[in-house]
Amino acid sequence: METANHQPAAPRGDNARVSPGELPDLYNAYVLPDDAPAHFQQNGWVVLRGVASREEVAQYRPILANAVQRLNGERRPLEERDTYGKAFLQTINLWERDQTVRRWVMARRFAKVAAELMGVSGTRLYHDQALYKEAGGGITPWHQDQYYWPLDTQHSITMWMPLVELTEESGIMEFACGSHRDGFAGQLHISDDSEEELSKRVSEKGYRIAGPRSMAPGDATFHSGWTLHRAPPNRTDRMREVMTIIYYADGTRVGQPKNDSQAGDLRAFHPGVQPGELAVSPLNPLLYPA
Repeated sequence: METANHQPAAPRGDNARVSPGELPDLYNAYVLPDDAPAHFQQNGWVVLRGVASREEVAQYRPILANAVQRLNGERRPLEERDTYGKAFLQTINLWERDQTVRRWVMARRFAKVAAELMGVSGTRLYHDQALYKEAGGGITPWHQDQYYWPLDTQHSITMWMPLVELTEESGIMEFACGSHRDGFAGQLHISDDSEEELSKRVSEKGYRIAGPRSMAPGDATFHSGWTLHRAPPNRTDRMREVMTIIYYADGTRVGQPKNDSQAGDLRAFHPGVQPGELAVSPLNPLLYPA
């Protein structure tokens, strides 16, 4: 299913530059299609069209790209990296280091959509993440996002929004429909091993693999923290520019870390919080309701 809301406005162009005071505040609500929450609950993911307009993306895109260029430290050529390194240029928590990016990440509109899809009354920020897959970049292996998160909840969600036009050749996300209902799939971080083992699991369980075939700037997929997903290589000659924001339900508690990645995330994204306590810190603001 591909849900729709409205046709995005015409783009301003890649070189748009505006001052922070002129940037859209992204506060006004997105009208969620009636069938979107049920699709998300059943399949563990949904695609929504025009969550941000082309005009809005055109204004924020150069700001986000500039922040990625400044803050991402990867300088090795693709051939010198492992599978994880070839999958994307990953830059985390841009909002902490760039006040203009902060406006994008703190957008009430996006957080409200996340709350409505999960069926919760409030959402907190876990972290943002730029995932820029270079031209010729490799696969993003099958994985679960919540493998990395020390959150004791079924209510976590990732918004994955391209800032450029994407086709099947660009490396658009693919999802194993219904896999979120099975919960934790094992100690498998993003790697060749996760691709092999979770490919077998997807086949054995008979999950239907689905995802959008194309995406415009400002379209977005939302998927559960437990949904198995992957992305093919970027076979184009253009960077796949994607921003993600991860949310969880207000009232969530931190769980006992199940692996070193969760222990590291607990220190990085919930400073001072102990297992069993509410997942609330200065890095986890309440974004909706605000």
